[in-house]
Amino acid sequence: MFSHIAVGANDIEAAKKFYDSIFATLGVPPATINAKGKLVYNGDTGFFLVTKPVNGQPATAANGGTIGFAAPSPEVIDAWHAAGVANGGTTCEDPPGIRHMPNGDLYLAYLRDPTGNKLCALYRVKS
Repeated sequence: MFSHIAVGANDIEAAKKFYDSIFATLGVPPATINAKGKLVYNGDTGFFLVTKPVNGQPATAANGGTIGFAAPSPEVIDAWHAAGVANGGTTCEDPPGIRHMPNGDLYLAYLRDPTGNKLCALYRVKS
């Protein structure tokens, strides 16, 4: 459904350290930096951009927004979360773990990146 997602960052180097580390746990290579200074992460289903806002104003996190990333296992999610916390992110919501949902169990972890953007890693637990 999506071709790409972009988030703002005030410190591109801090963002690169954070996102390179969490995406490595999901098998995504480190960012390339395009001619406009944007971080570009290429995945199998689209790409993820990190950029300073084009209007020159400070980047802010979306209030109520969350970007979710699919993960292949709970172990990968735990590594994703640990890598994020070790590289400038902060944990938010409940600790990583199973959430019992009406449509099946999910293993989730939440982080905020150095700018405050809220991220989630998700694994659908198989019955």
